Amino acid sequence: MAMGGRRISEELSPRYYALCAVGGMLSAGTTHIALTPLDVLKVNMQVYPVKYYSISKCFSSLLREQGPSALWRGWTGKFFGYGAQGGCRFGLYEYFKGVYSNVFVDQNRNFVYFLSSASAEMFANLALCPFEAVKVRVQAQPCFAKGLHDGFPKLYAAEGTRGFYRGLFPLLGRNLPFSMVMFATFEHSVDFLYRNVAKRRKEDCSIAQQLGVTCIAGYAAGSVGSFISNPADNIVSSLYNRKADSFMLAIRKIGFANLFTRSLPIRLLLVGPSITLQWFFYDTIKVLGGL
Repeated sequence: MAMGGRRISEELSPRYYALCAVGGMLSAGTTHIALTPLDVLKVNMQVYPVKYYSISKCFSSLLREQGPSALWRGWTGKFFGYGAQGGCRFGLYEYFKGVYSNVFVDQNRNFVYFLSSASAEMFANLALCPFEAVKVRVQAQPCFAKGLHDGFPKLYAAEGTRGFYRGLFPLLGRNLPFSMVMFATFEHSVDFLYRNVAKRRKEDCSIAQQLGVTCIAGYAAGSVGSFISNPADNIVSSLYNRKADSFMLAIRKIGFANLFTRSLPIRLLLVGPSITLQWFFYDTIKVLGGL
């Protein structure tokens, strides 16, 4: 990471990392709330694939059987859970990227990107997992709970602490490769766009042009990451809703081919715009913060 002395001290300061964490938390939490209806459709299509065999069928059935409010189930879990994940994912990624760039000076950039994102994602998923456990049940089981306020105590009473982390390893299986591919794709897309499209340095572009590059790179990163992580996403939904009791049983029940194809279109619709908006808000907050 080539930087001048002032740039290094600025990017390695506690204020910088704190702002990155706050930016990640706000950008992830708010965008996930906005996309809650698509997430409800995705989870129900994964858990009940026979009944909800298409996006339109799932949407019309939920609307008819449970009313419009069904499309907003789990929004509190998404805001607080993915807000916590976003704060760790973005803030710690910047921190680990700075650390590893100084430690592995002669290594390929991809190595630093992968290692930084994987390190950050470990902490991010520990923060997300309890919220995700409640959210998925609330979205797929209308009688389970209304939200976090009654879902947390009900899940704890039924399964104890283990219930909150039942899906941790599949969640890591989904989010680790997603995060690693997402950050690497984003970094390379940004470099490509500045070198081959804008044909100027980032510092020479206007703020609007910089945010435009961020949006294009963010969408590419989200789409590629969605495809890579789709199998694990299906397994997470299956385990949390007791459709299978183990990782291998979930794979057998879903089917190897279905791991890659089930709910992929809705995930591309969900994750692509979500990651684009997260990067847009994240970089906007950094710009407004003077970074």
